[in-house]
Amino acid sequence: MTASPTSPASLPTVRLRVPTDEDARAWHEVFDDPDVMEFLGGPAELSLYEEFTARQRMHDAQLGFCLWTLLDADGAVIGFTGAQPWPQEKAWGPVGEIEIGWRLGRSAWGKGYAYAAALATLERVRAAGLGQVVAMINDENRRSIAVAERLGMTLAERFLLPNGRSYGRRYELVLAAG
Repeated sequence: MTASPTSPASLPTVRLRVPTDEDARAWHEVFDDPDVMEFLGGPAELSLYEEFTARQRMHDAQLGFCLWTLLDADGAVIGFTGAQPWPQEKAWGPVGEIEIGWRLGRSAWGKGYAYAAALATLERVRAAGLGQVVAMINDENRRSIAVAERLGMTLAERFLLPNGRSYGRRYELVLAAG
């Protein structure tokens, strides 16, 4: 578990750790909010998070990165951040690419945590040797769009989502060796 040394002093301290079995419950609790899950299909059952955290542990062991549990300076779970391969089983999206992302509980919104967490993610994926990442964001998710643009990501594509009713955006970022 490490803090993000690249975060500007004005940003909150964030710590990342590989998700534990207990984090499945913490994620379920933090994300059990219709507003948090507005662009992700609504709140999910605990079993989804149990499988999800197990998959992230596998990604970390195999790839050196995953969606890490995001903790505040006091050690409270406030969400997750990180990177993972776009799922092969999805019939749409950037299959074969590495997607970065962040999801925070409502209590962490508007405090700089998403940006600080995204900076920590970029630092870690650069260290793992990645040359590029993408971010897939719902067109209406202004908070995540702002984070992606603040990171310097470039809008590569706007597309109709599989639901046929709303649009998404694919952002890209080429990572300089570091």
